[in-house]
Amino acid sequence: MKPLPNDIVLRPRFQLELSESKEELLESFEKSQIEPFLVKRLDEHIFIKFNKENNHFWSPQLHLEIDEVDKTNSKLYGVFGPNPTLWTFFMFLHFGVATLFIIIGIWAYSSAALDKSYGLQLGMMGFLVLLWFVLYFLGRAGKQKGKPQMQELYRFMMDTLTK
Repeated sequence: MKPLPNDIVLRPRFQLELSESKEELLESFEKSQIEPFLVKRLDEHIFIKFNKENNHFWSPQLHLEIDEVDKTNSKLYGVFGPNPTLWTFFMFLHFGVATLFIIIGIWAYSSAALDKSYGLQLGMMGFLVLLWFVLYFLGRAGKQKGKPQMQELYRFMMDTLTK
């Protein structure tokens, strides 16, 4: 078993090799309905998150995918991440900042090529770089705030696997 990563990644991933069949594992997750966790299954995917009472803005969820190696062995892939809506919005902001950076860079290059002032554009590009850093550190702060719940999700997963 690989330990949970603790480096720069915003969405930590892990893998486990298990000596149970895929269907046995999927059924064990379907049957394990313990508060405060909500478990949903979609084909060989399991989504584990917190119920409404224990959910906050930065609450993580655990996405598990179970692949069959052979009849008696399986491989489990796990990804911790924020609510998919929050993650989509977060990525939208990153792509918006990147697009604006490129557009303003083209504008600055055009102004420089025409021997016009381009200080405003460089200032705006500097602001966008600063905004990128702010978004990155907000993501890291959210990960820190959700870390205790990540550990709860991981414990719940391991308890379910060892039953």
